[in-house]
Amino acid sequence: MKNENFATAIVLFTMMLSAQVAHSQQTIAFEGIENARVHNGQVVRSGMLVRSGCLAKATDSDVAVLKEKYRLSDVFDFRFEAEVNAAPDRIIDGVSYTHLSTLPKALIEGFASSGRSDTAHTDTKNMAAVLMKYAFEPKAQTMARQLYPAIVTDSLAQCYYGEFLRGVLHAKGGVLWHCSQGKDRAGWASAFLLAALGADRETIVEDFDLSNQSYARAVEAMTAKVREQGGGDEAVAFIRAMIGVSRENFEATLDMIDQKYGSLSDYIENQLGFSKEEHGFQEH
Repeated sequence: MKNENFATAIVLFTMMLSAQVAHSQQTIAFEGIENARVHNGQVVRSGMLVRSGCLAKATDSDVAVLKEKYRLSDVFDFRFEAEVNAAPDRIIDGVSYTHLSTLPKALIEGFASSGRSDTAHTDTKNMAAVLMKYAFEPKAQTMARQLYPAIVTDSLAQCYYGEFLRGVLHAKGGVLWHCSQGKDRAGWASAFLLAALGADRETIVEDFDLSNQSYARAVEAMTAKVREQGGGDEAVAFIRAMIGVSRENFEATLDMIDQKYGSLSDYIENQLGFSKEEHGFQEH
């Protein structure tokens, strides 16, 4: 199978899972918004920064909480166009929406060429079988490991993540950012924001890894099936990365950033174009 087909499959998984997985835990207990948490701490404006899955199923109660408790003024959506069209965010009066597709163009084009962009959020019947099939493919396993490096080295994604950071800085109220599940693309946005705020690596990694609590039930169910069919550690790692997040892949990509760009701080300043002098987030 050609590499672009594996790339297409990985993009498909990120879209289909948002309609399929069940949660075991949520940091913020919204009714229709997945994998939501608020960023609090010494360097973060308490209750002003929220990261989540998409807002397509946000209920009236969710909207009220976002407006009243979190004073929401801005939403940043990291999904690409087909994802947005398949499951558009609920529009909240008085809130500004910014669309910043941070998935590399090659992956998006591979997905679009498959002809499945209009059915990704509804055709979930065979998703488990698709995941099982690719879990045993070495090339798919490699593609899963390469997803994060592809995102952070993509020049357009870098531009958009920089725009996101500036948007947070200049927001008039609370900010919410998301992708489909709020775990990979939104996870990197959180990592960059926390780094800009002065968080250490351990804090950034632990925050990224929290998505695995939200998707633990689905991950364990699928990994059990993989083991039953004779799958080894690589197959299990693929499932964990696709349904949850891979802490190992995340940390390996942070190491790559250090090696390629000097440090995460240097990456934010030089690749994302968000300098310390500009943002003034960090406390000195």
